[in-house]
Amino acid sequence: MSTETIQPTDMNWIEKGVFGIDWSDGHKGVYPIRYLRLHCPCAACTDEWTGALKLKDEDVPLLMMLKDIESVGNYALRFIWSDGHDTGLYTFGNLRKMCQCDICEPNKEPESKKKLSSRRLM
Repeated sequence: MSTETIQPTDMNWIEKGVFGIDWSDGHKGVYPIRYLRLHCPCAACTDEWTGALKLKDEDVPLLMMLKDIESVGNYALRFIWSDGHDTGLYTFGNLRKMCQCDICEPNKEPESKKKLSSRRLM
């Protein structure tokens, strides 16, 4: 099944600040809210020609909340963010590719290990 034909079947909160989407292919997607906001696909947040992200980590508040979700046709979701931003359309295919679960992102390190390994000792 291609990511273009995949549809969300259910949405829920996995834990505080982490949103879950169950997909029609049986996958259970994991989406940290701040990650979604940092990867907003709108023209103000993502370069239309290169796809490069314009937002920097410090541009998005550490405490980001999802105020509402709107369905856009049969192909995307629009998130309403606590910082007032609401113009990004997250297509189902792109949203499915953004999943941050251990299956989709198997090489990511836990936050505690990242912090320890990047600290300078001298």
